[in-house]
Order: sequence, then structure tokens, then C-alpha cells
Amino acid sequence: MKLYYSAGACSLAPHIVLEESGLPYEAISAPTKTKALPDGSDYRKVNPLGYVPYLTLDDGSGIRECAVIVQYIADQAPEKNLAPANGTRARYALMSWLNFIATEVHKSFAPLFQPGMPDAAKELSKEKIAARLKWVDGELAGKNYLMGPDFSVADAYLFTVTNWAKPMNIDLSLYPNVVAWRERMAARPAVQRAMKAEGLI
Repeated sequence: MKLYYSAGACSLAPHIVLEESGLPYEAISAPTKTKALPDGSDYRKVNPLGYVPYLTLDDGSGIRECAVIVQYIADQAPEKNLAPANGTRARYALMSWLNFIATEVHKSFAPLFQPGMPDAAKELSKEKIAARLKWVDGELAGKNYLMGPDFSVADAYLFTVTNWAKPMNIDLSLYPNVVAWRERMAARPAVQRAMKAEGLI
């Protein structure tokens, strides 16, 4: 497998999951700004949409979209318990988290990174992020991870997205359960390996 990533982007989530899985893979830098791969070729020849993450499989086919990629990886290493078994109620709970993170949190950050976005629009996005993080904080009360006592791929995705809070001047100290959860996540060896590989720590 080959994971195309851009340092610190949402592709950090599958990077973390690959490290958690123990599966063999190659990580290839595909910076979102330049779209230039290490060999000088245009990343859009691999993924015409031009964004990350993108996972190419050994048969040459590819998978896009973070929430789908992390589930695919988890299913290749079922013994690691990174996702509940397909068809179970717990798996649908995981998919609910992944969809929530993708559509309610991840996408709410997007305007903050958009050049030329009016300040008023950015403030509206920050208000939405704050409301969603307040809800997540409540959901994390009494839990080690989003799904309960054990890490899942949803944690990798939310950790990645909440990494953007500091550079966007969003105060996470208002959400003590989120802060404590982030500390648990940051201490995981797989998280540290993925972040070091991307030059983030």
C-alpha cells in the first residue's frame, strides 16, 4: 500500500492508523499547495482531485476519502481491533463518528484555511466548531476514547482535525475532556511515529 499525504493535513489520520495496524506501507509526500511528488511528477496524475489522503493498493487501484481509507486499513488488520466488525451495531456507531468528524468538524475548519475568506465567515465557522467540540466533550466524559475504553480509527481522525485548533486560535482548554483525550492520543507510540514521519514533532 502507498499512502499519499500532506504534512499535518487530514491524511495524518490514515498515517496514524497504518502505524497502529502494523501493516507494510509506503508514505509518499504530496503537498497540497504544490501537488509535486518527490520524483517531480504531478500528484493529480495519481488522484485527479488533487487532495489527500489517497491510498493505492497493490493491485494498482485506489481509495480516497479519509473516513473510508481508515476503515479499509482497519479491516486489513482485524486482530488489532481498530474498528468493530462489519455489520455490527458498534461498526455503525463508528461510522457515525467518522461521518460526524468529516462533515461537522473537518469541514467546519475548511473556511479558516481558505485565502480571501471574509472574517465574518471565519467567525461563523469558529462558532460551529465550538458547538461541535462542546458536544464531543460531553461524549468523552468518563471515556478513554470516542468509542469507549479502546482506541478506534475515529480517534485518529478527530485527533488530526483538532490539531488544527492551535494554529487557528481555537482554545481547547474550554473542553477538558477533549484536552485529556488528546493527551492520551499524543502519548500513543503510533501517533508519535506518524507525526515524526511528517515532521510535525
